[in-house]
Amino acid sequence: MFPHEEKLIRERLKREPNEVEKAMLEVMWSEHASYKSSRPWLRLLPTENEHVVLGPGEDAGIVKFDEETWIVVGIESHNHPSAVEPYGGASTGVGGIVRDILCMGARPIALLDPIRFGPLERERNRYLFEGVVKGIADYGNRIGVPTVGGETEFDESLDSYTLVNVACIGIMKPEHLVHSYVTEAGLKLVLVGNRTGRDGIHGVTFASEELSENAEEEDRSAVQIPDPFTEKLLIEATLEAVYTGKVKALKDLGGGGLTCASSEMAGKRGFGAVIYADRVPLREPGMTPAEVMISESQERMLFAVKPEDVDELGRIFDKYELEWTVVGEIIEEPRYIVYWNGEKVADLPIDLLTDVPTIKWELKPYSAERPVERPDVGFERAFDLVWSSPNVISKRWVWEQYDHEVQGRTVLKPGRDAAVLKINDEYGLAFVADGNPNHSYLNPYHGAMGAVAEVVRNLVSVGAEPLALVDNLNFASPERPEVYWSFAETVKGLADAAKSFGLAYVSGNVSFYNEVAGRPIKPTPVVAGLGKVRLEEIPSGHFKEGLLIGVVGLTKSELGGSELFVRLGIEGGFAPRVDLEDEKANAEGILKAIREGLVRAVHDVSRGGIAVALTEMALNGVGFTAELSKVPSETSNPLEVAFSESHGRYIVAFPEESLDELKTLFRHFAVIGKAGGSDVIFLWNGEELLRKPVSELKSAHDSLPRLLGEEE
Repeated sequence: MFPHEEKLIRERLKREPNEVEKAMLEVMWSEHASYKSSRPWLRLLPTENEHVVLGPGEDAGIVKFDEETWIVVGIESHNHPSAVEPYGGASTGVGGIVRDILCMGARPIALLDPIRFGPLERERNRYLFEGVVKGIADYGNRIGVPTVGGETEFDESLDSYTLVNVACIGIMKPEHLVHSYVTEAGLKLVLVGNRTGRDGIHGVTFASEELSENAEEEDRSAVQIPDPFTEKLLIEATLEAVYTGKVKALKDLGGGGLTCASSEMAGKRGFGAVIYADRVPLREPGMTPAEVMISESQERMLFAVKPEDVDELGRIFDKYELEWTVVGEIIEEPRYIVYWNGEKVADLPIDLLTDVPTIKWELKPYSAERPVERPDVGFERAFDLVWSSPNVISKRWVWEQYDHEVQGRTVLKPGRDAAVLKINDEYGLAFVADGNPNHSYLNPYHGAMGAVAEVVRNLVSVGAEPLALVDNLNFASPERPEVYWSFAETVKGLADAAKSFGLAYVSGNVSFYNEVAGRPIKPTPVVAGLGKVRLEEIPSGHFKEGLLIGVVGLTKSELGGSELFVRLGIEGGFAPRVDLEDEKANAEGILKAIREGLVRAVHDVSRGGIAVALTEMALNGVGFTAELSKVPSETSNPLEVAFSESHGRYIVAFPEESLDELKTLFRHFAVIGKAGGSDVIFLWNGEELLRKPVSELKSAHDSLPRLLGEEE
């Protein structure tokens, strides 16, 4: 908390807050809990369209799938905890977002894990990587929620640090909706689940400041302890309670613990709360009331229930052997009062906890874009560098540790443009997350637009109509003027792109202060998207013998932030620009081509450019010959055509009889080759640039275990 905020609190209270009140206020006024630096900008984001049932403001957003089914979606970050203790931090990140979905009345059905690390050559980064993956795997597998996709990327700015974002979706019937706020006084507050300990104390506070070099020793107590077996019981018990119709409000206990959950539940509609902190079941002796109120021990839920319904719901919790206690009640007066063994230890206006003033930091534009010379490197050398990049190689080693088929809904598994989950016999839900910090560092506005555009491309590549978005914005300290400017530009880009596509953000997360010992990360917005797809229309992502290969969209001289430049150590250039008109038209054309059966396989072009997209489509064993000089392009340089990361582009594979009709769907379209054989062949004006067996490329693509020093 800043000195001017402490002064404001004293002025509003007309006294000095006591130790319990100080602890609660410090938590609720933290950046992580209050969004005080980001709220002024987040208002720019569109939050309504015809698919949105519930936008931002509660624990998760809700999207209408059909008349009988709503989809609940949220995204969270657990960056600081995972950098300090990767296994526990990542595990509790999964647990927290699952409970966010659960407390809306939905059954969690799938997870995405966009995760990022420093270079794997360094032991510390390998330790973080392996710990995070194991934490996500163990927790998700044990609670029976599949991890169906995500991103795994590596960047120098994350050395000794990690970004762990986790998105979750749930499914519910409309009649089971439970809000996170109360609308009447007299309700009892029932705490259910794990006992409260000293783990996670000051978790949101430590997530609202930079980590020091000694964070692993200094901040370990701020990381929560995971217990997936209790979470599984909590899922089933909570849903059974919700289905009785007698749960009046529901919150999970995450950041800020009991203070945050109860004050937000009571205060949103102007009510107050009385909390009897001494009734909270403890797992450690000698805990103080302040510790009880701000502990972030996991696997806990707070129910608001009418007094006459407490025992009925209690029998449900007893059946699942979950400890439960009435710890408070909702009152008419908008105050937040805490008792400890009969003594009043805190008494605050509730809005002092829930209505935190915003902060606008200094904005200072920076320019990382500048002209650079075209790289002097041969095609084969460039291809080998990009194809072997840790950001391009297969992440099969990661997803094979996840049970991505539990619950039996997973139709499209990890490794495709988007995952698809079966919702009913006819339709599935596509789910994907994307972000490119290299583009965002060069130009935060266009990098953010590009993240939205890539999400749309990935959804339509599996035949899905985009429905809605969520965003997770990972930045360094907002007190740095350049960082705060990049954040503002990012939000503007996210807003403009979403509005162009007619999409809305239904939930999101902001994570500031992502830096270690004064080393800031790159701006890293992550956008996740949902789409609706007819199951019988999902195209393949791989080539089949004899199909023609087409490129949709225009390639430009846009190597800035590309994987080729990263691998060559070239800084600068210009980030790819999104042509919103072309992007929309191409997405609509791809969906029409899929629905009319004109194409057999579709893959979007993104990281690594056309060369990578084509080669990925050959990994099932069917090679191709591609004439790169025929690619619709503003450049005549083979390297730019092959490795530019321009937006709005797709690779399609189709039978010859579809050609004439496909040409009418796109402004920029060309046939560049044919699928077949067991080699990958790139040509330029008929001359061979590269020929490699698919088997050799597949072996190189599966090289992640070797980077970790493991035998395959």
